[in-house]
Amino acid sequence: MRMNKPELLVTAKDCEEVRRLIDAGADAVFIGHQRFGLRVAGDFELDQVDEAVNIAHRKGAKVYVAVNALFHNDRLEPLAEYLTRLEQIGVDAIEFGDPAVLMTVWELGSQLKLHWHGETTSTNFETVNYWAKKGVSRAVLSRELSLENVLMIKRKTNIEIQAQVHGMTCIFHSGRRLVRNYLEHTGQEHPTSREAGLYLKETKEEETHYPIYEDINGTHIMSNEDLCMLAHLPAFVDGNIDSLKIEGLFKTTAYLEKVVSIYRQALDTCLTNREAFENKLDGWLGEIEAIQPPQRRLGTGFYFKEQIY
Repeated sequence: MRMNKPELLVTAKDCEEVRRLIDAGADAVFIGHQRFGLRVAGDFELDQVDEAVNIAHRKGAKVYVAVNALFHNDRLEPLAEYLTRLEQIGVDAIEFGDPAVLMTVWELGSQLKLHWHGETTSTNFETVNYWAKKGVSRAVLSRELSLENVLMIKRKTNIEIQAQVHGMTCIFHSGRRLVRNYLEHTGQEHPTSREAGLYLKETKEEETHYPIYEDINGTHIMSNEDLCMLAHLPAFVDGNIDSLKIEGLFKTTAYLEKVVSIYRQALDTCLTNREAFENKLDGWLGEIEAIQPPQRRLGTGFYFKEQIY
């Protein structure tokens, strides 16, 4: 059986982080701007996208740009020019979910490489195969899928498959300004960005915190724990998954550098020596646990749970 070498992909918030994360071992970085992408780690203007591409390509890495927002009519006008500039800059691919992006790419005659991410609709191989026929080269699978179903989709499709292996996930998105409306209702100031450090608190036996923030795309509520699939890298490798993503939202550059470095070591060891991988696994996990932010438990998400919608 072919031994797959998955790409290690990580989000980046600025050009300095792009440089540091590639040096730490990332094969590709995921960037964007909230005008065109959902839940980007930082807002990259076009000149910064150009700089990020230059940094990455000099180091033999790739840059993917988020164009996965939901586009209402009033936001379609600048899309064609944005896509044209991304192609001119030389980004390695764009990630989209809205078919309006695909239609615009076709109308432009663009050669941009397309990664499809339909959020909660990317849950079966037939849908992935549908988008493959439209010219998509990669599918980003829903985070609500079990590992078994991720591997099944890969077996039954002939394009690249991307799955998340580390970091928080989005559990709710609304186009409404829920945070701003609540704070105004209670007479509070309304800092709504990620930097405001806002949380939803759920009182159980132990208090649970869900990070929440607002941008031009609406309100985003994030998971109360971080995904960590380090111990299960062999399953992704043996299942020929093409890209493994580390989500960097709400994390410092230093944290991401360390996590990327650990996943780099673990992935390379997994590919060459499974016994050494097993022997070193506890140490790597201990290093991640040592830098985990307070109140952010590590877990395996839906990978080993029944699907719930």
